[in-house]
Amino acid sequence: MFFADILETEGLGNRSYLAGGARAAVVVDPPRDIDRVIAAAARRGVQIAAIAETHVHNDYVTGGLELARLTGARYLVPAGASVAYARVAVADGDVEEIDEGLALRAVATPGHTPHHTSYVLEEDGRAVAAFTGGSLLIGSVGRPDLVEPRLTEQLARAQHDSAHRLASELADEVAVMPTHGFGSFCSAGQSGGEHSTIGTEKAANPALLKDVETFVKELLAGLDDVPAYYAHMGPANAAGPAPVDLTVPERADAGQIARRLAAGEWVVDLRSRVAFSQGHVAGSFNFEVEGQLATYLAWMMPWGKPVTLLAQSAEDLARAQRELSRVGIDRPAAAAVGSPSDWTAAPIASFPRATFADLAAARERGEEPVVLDVRRDGERAGGWIEGSVHIPVHQVHQRLDEVPAGTVWVHCAGGMRAAIAASVLDASGRDVVAVDDGYAAAADAGLTLVSPVQH
Repeated sequence: MFFADILETEGLGNRSYLAGGARAAVVVDPPRDIDRVIAAAARRGVQIAAIAETHVHNDYVTGGLELARLTGARYLVPAGASVAYARVAVADGDVEEIDEGLALRAVATPGHTPHHTSYVLEEDGRAVAAFTGGSLLIGSVGRPDLVEPRLTEQLARAQHDSAHRLASELADEVAVMPTHGFGSFCSAGQSGGEHSTIGTEKAANPALLKDVETFVKELLAGLDDVPAYYAHMGPANAAGPAPVDLTVPERADAGQIARRLAAGEWVVDLRSRVAFSQGHVAGSFNFEVEGQLATYLAWMMPWGKPVTLLAQSAEDLARAQRELSRVGIDRPAAAAVGSPSDWTAAPIASFPRATFADLAAARERGEEPVVLDVRRDGERAGGWIEGSVHIPVHQVHQRLDEVPAGTVWVHCAGGMRAAIAASVLDASGRDVVAVDDGYAAAADAGLTLVSPVQH
C-alpha cells in the first residue's frame, strides 16, 4: 500500500511530498531545509530512492540537489530545464520505479513554466496520485507570468491544455497534490481547499470549466504583483543551490546594532506587532516571525543587503533563519535575542495601535488623518475607504515621499502588513498609527467605503 505524506511550508504557501511504499520513496519538490525531509523518511523507515522536481522554482530555493548528494537518490529534473548540474533529464512518459509495484510517470504539463512536468504515482499500474506542482492546483492553476512577459499568454494557453490533459487522462478518484496554491504567490487564484481529486477539480476548477479564450482572458486580468525576490530564485535553482547553513549567527550587541543602522543596513525585529508597537529600537523594521516573514522581507529588502535579526527567543531566531534560508537569505549578518532594552542604549521608540472604530472616531472629532491602504492592487480593486491613499506594502519603503504630510493611519486586510508598513514609516521619522483590525470592521465602524465602478 502506498503512502503520500505532505511536508508543509506554510510561510511560503507551498507543499513538498514524500511518497512511497514499504521500503523506498520519492520526494517531490523538496524544500531548502532538507533535514525535515530526511526526518520524515526516517519516521516512515524508507530509503529516498528518487527526488523529482516539477520545474525550476521561481518562489523558493530547492533542497533537491543537496538531498540527492546526501542520499545518492536519482535526481529527476525536466529535460527542458536548463540547469548547470548533473541530473536525470525527464521527458514526457518516462517512468521511474520507486518500490515494488510503485512507479512514477512523468507527464509534460507546460504552463507555469515551459518545461513544467507533473508526476503520476502508479500502484500496480493504476494511477493513485498526481503531483501537479504549479500546473493544476486546487481550484486554480499556477500563474504563467513568472518566466518572461513575451511568453505569458502562450503559457496561459498551455496551462489550460495541461489541466485538460490531466483531467482526461486520469480517473476522477486520483488525488491532486500540487506544490503551490496554499497562499503562494505562484498561484493564479485562491486555493479552494486543502485536499482534492481529479473529479473535484473537474467540477470546480475554472481551467476545466471555461473555454480557453475566456480562461486566458480572466487569468491574465487577475494576475497580481510578483514578489521581487522571485527574480533571484530561478537562477539560483538553475545554478545549483549551496547546502543550507543554519548555524547560529554572530551575536550583535547594542553598539553593533547602532552601527549597522547607521550604515543603512536592515535591522529586523521579529517580535509580535503588539510588542513592537509598544517598544522597539528606533530605525528597526517589524516583520513578525509568526507572519509571512520570508515572503515580505525578501520582497521588500534590497537583494543582498545585510540583515540583522532581533528576536525574543533563540527558538524564534532559529525559526526565522530557517524561513529566510528558503528564499535565499542564507546568513543573517548578526542577531540578538532579548528585548529592546538589551538592543539599544538610545530611547526606545513606540507608536499606537488602533481599530477602524478609532479611525472613525478620529474623523468624527474633525481630525484629518492620512489613511494609507497597503493592500495589494487586487484587494484594493474590491473597494476602499473614502479618501485613503494606496501604496502596496511592498512598495512603501520606495515611495515614502508619496505619503502625504500628517499622522498616518496604516491599514491592510488584517493587521500584519499594516504593522510592517507602520514600522517602515516610523523608521523614516513619520508619526504613525497601526490599524490592527480586520477590514470588514471598517464598514461596521461607519467609515464610508468606495465601491469600484462596474462596467
